[in-house]
Amino acid sequence: MNEARQGDRASRGHVWRLLLGTVAMFGFGYAMVPLYGLICDITGLNGQDDALLSASTAGPVAIDTSRTVRIEFVTTVNGGRDWGFEPVVESVTVHPGEARQVVFRASNPEPRDTVAQAVPSVTPWRGAKYLRKTECFCFNEQPFGVGESKDMPVVFVVDPELPDDVDTLTLSYTLFDVSQRDELARK
Repeated sequence: MNEARQGDRASRGHVWRLLLGTVAMFGFGYAMVPLYGLICDITGLNGQDDALLSASTAGPVAIDTSRTVRIEFVTTVNGGRDWGFEPVVESVTVHPGEARQVVFRASNPEPRDTVAQAVPSVTPWRGAKYLRKTECFCFNEQPFGVGESKDMPVVFVVDPELPDDVDTLTLSYTLFDVSQRDELARK
């Protein structure tokens, strides 16, 4: 009988450890998103850099016509939404220091108004700080009416200080539905 009690006590202890482990893993999963953002802010990994996310404050830059850089554009819609979201052109070639505008097209086929926010990323990560956006739809939330389509411009300059061994940059955007966040903020 004493052995049965010890077995029950050991089983309960094991169950509590498993439950505690499950709660800890669940909490760690929630903590990963802000931790990831913090690590990206500190290290500049994943191409997220303050220079990328805000307008450049530097003055005019001399254009380096002796060199060209290919800029490729990639888009993703987060959460499996059926939104249309794509660059009008898949890539451009620019001289460092040359301002260039490109357009991204997005549409909302859903039967309700939505609000979207684009998050940019640049690869290779070493090149992220050299791509300066002076105008970008990613700076603000983008409201879409039912069935609405928009052309959204991005104006950028590649800094002539871009390392010589980097000849291609990929600018990617992930579009997120932030409608619920806006609805909660209004309440």
